[in-house]
Amino acid sequence: MTERVTMAHGAGGTAMRELIREFVVKELGGSGAEVPLEALDDSSVVEGIAIHSDSSTVKPLFFPGGDIGRLAVSGTVNDLAVIGARPLALTCGLILEEGFPLEDLRRILRSASETCREAGVHILAGDTKVMERGALDQMVINTSGIGVRGEELERNLREVRRYREMRSRWLLDSNLRPGDKILVSGTVGDHGVAILSAREGYGFETEVRSDVAPLNGLIREALEVGGIVAMKDPTRGGLANALNEWSEKSGVGILLHEDRIPIREGVRAACEMLGVDPLEMANEGKVVVGVVAQKAEEVLEALRAHRLGREAELIGEVTDEFRGVVMETSPGGRRILPPPYGDPVPRIC
Repeated sequence: MTERVTMAHGAGGTAMRELIREFVVKELGGSGAEVPLEALDDSSVVEGIAIHSDSSTVKPLFFPGGDIGRLAVSGTVNDLAVIGARPLALTCGLILEEGFPLEDLRRILRSASETCREAGVHILAGDTKVMERGALDQMVINTSGIGVRGEELERNLREVRRYREMRSRWLLDSNLRPGDKILVSGTVGDHGVAILSAREGYGFETEVRSDVAPLNGLIREALEVGGIVAMKDPTRGGLANALNEWSEKSGVGILLHEDRIPIREGVRAACEMLGVDPLEMANEGKVVVGVVAQKAEEVLEALRAHRLGREAELIGEVTDEFRGVVMETSPGGRRILPPPYGDPVPRIC
C-alpha cells in the first residue's frame, strides 16, 4: 500500500480491493449480518433486507447515453438486483459546488426521476450539502437503496437445487461451482469508451453511447427461468475484474472464449487506438450471470428476449482444472486474464 490515497484506489481493481480490505473492512466489519460487509458482495443483507450504497463522481456529468442522475439510480438498483433482491426504495444525497448551474441540477434530477420510474422505485429521503467554489468538482451524488427477497428468487433457487447443492439464500460471488456456465447480457466496454470520448474529445461518441440503465427488469425475467447461482454488474474494472472476483471468492477457475465475447466495433477500434483492454472498461448496463449448465440456454433466451439483453452471449464456463481466469483466444491459444490494478479511465461512475 502507498502512504496516501491515489486515483487507482477508487478505480475498481486490485488497488481498491486492498484499500477496502486493509482499512474499511478491518475498521468497520464484524456485523454478523446474513451477508456482511466483509463478504464484499454487491450488496449486504441484514434480517432479510438487502442494502447498498454508492457514490457517483463521473466526469463529465453529461455524456453520450446518460448523465450522473441516471447513473446514480441505475448503479444502486443494479447492485441490489444482482444479489437477487427486488429493489424497493432509494435515498439521494447531493454534494454541490458553489456556483453550480441550477438548470443543470434540474436536468440531472429529472433524469434521476425518469430512471426511477423506469426501474419502478422511488427516492424517499436524502440530503443536500454545498461546498466552496474549487473545493469540489461540480457535484457528487450518493444513492443508497434497500431491497427484499422476491418470489422469483425463491423459485430460481429451487430450480438450482434440482441440479446441485446450493446453501446460500442469495446470489453471492462465492456461489460458482465447476460446470456452471457464464453469460453476459450484451456488449462490453460501451460506458468506458463513451465517457473517455466525451471527456477527451476523441470523437468516438458518434459511434459509442453509454449502456447505463436499470437492469432489475431484465434480471427478474432471467430469475423467472431459474438456475442462476450468481450475478454481477461489471462496472469499474470491467468484465476482467468481475470474473476475477468470482474466481477468487468461489475458489474456481473460469475459462472464457474470446470469440464469444460481444464487443462493438467502435469500442474495439477505440481500445486498440488507445492501448486499453475492452474487457477492463466499465459497463453500467450489463450483467454477468453464472448459471447451472442445464439451464444456461433457457436463461440466455430469456436475456435475449428483453430489450436490454438482445446481444447476450454464453461466453465461458467454470472449471476446477485451474484457478483464476483464462481466455481461449480466437487463434486457438490461451492467455491469463488477470484482475486490473484499476480501471484505465478514472472517475468513470
